[in-house]
Amino acid sequence: MTTNWLEGVTEKPIPTSLGLINVRVGGRSGGPAMVCWPSLMMDGTMWQYQYEHFAPTHRVVLIDSPGHGKSDALRKIIDLKDCSDALVEILDALGIDKCILVGNSWGGMLAGVFPAHYPQRTAAAIGINCTASPPTTVESVWVTALSAFLSLHAKMPPLAAKAARAAFSGPTAEATNPEFTEFTKFVLRDDPKSVAWALRSILIGRMDEHCRLNTIRNVPVLIIAGEEDSQFPVHVVRKMADAIEGSTFRVLQHTAHLAARENPDGVNAEIDTFLAALPATV
Repeated sequence: MTTNWLEGVTEKPIPTSLGLINVRVGGRSGGPAMVCWPSLMMDGTMWQYQYEHFAPTHRVVLIDSPGHGKSDALRKIIDLKDCSDALVEILDALGIDKCILVGNSWGGMLAGVFPAHYPQRTAAAIGINCTASPPTTVESVWVTALSAFLSLHAKMPPLAAKAARAAFSGPTAEATNPEFTEFTKFVLRDDPKSVAWALRSILIGRMDEHCRLNTIRNVPVLIIAGEEDSQFPVHVVRKMADAIEGSTFRVLQHTAHLAARENPDGVNAEIDTFLAALPATV
């Protein structure tokens, strides 16, 4: 891990239908474009280890999702189609025709539907710790309560860090990875009202997307599950992969819900293997 990994990265807000979206762009300027969309309660910096790994070969774009990081606050309900439309606006602003889209959780769900909505803009898609299923009753009750609680605060309350650690961290991280469990406190930097709207939109409001995913053709898709993911268990993630014709499905052992940050070596290796098998034009 380096402390100056953002050196040489350019950062700018891009106007979209979801407000100004902050992006960081770096890596090999002439390389294939790899666009990374983060999890709920995270921003583009969660992709540090992917940036360091892929920057020598790819033009890497790190997105602060709506309401997160330096992007505009979120004060309305949005859906994955809205996110797809905003992503196209970002690609247009950066002069990117097709991208390799990489996403974790929220970003992973987007990596599933984006090639259904915009196949012509997708060279490949990698979804990590993601689902195409609607929320369970238990999930809806819990997230509704959490979002209502967060909406009452001007700053992130300590309870948010406990909730994030419980969601993002599994038994292996709790036992062996104190750096990662400490990292989950990142959520205390978030705007609680924006997070509340995002939770309502992306978790509570999500739809069954399996039929949409079944329309994807001729776009290479990799779906990665975490063995210890308590939010989207392996069987749920596998169901998403099964809905996408020709997709590749992998499970990372001893890994929970924020695999790209908890187990970057495993994630990067799976992405490397996946991309190496694709045509040279990707």
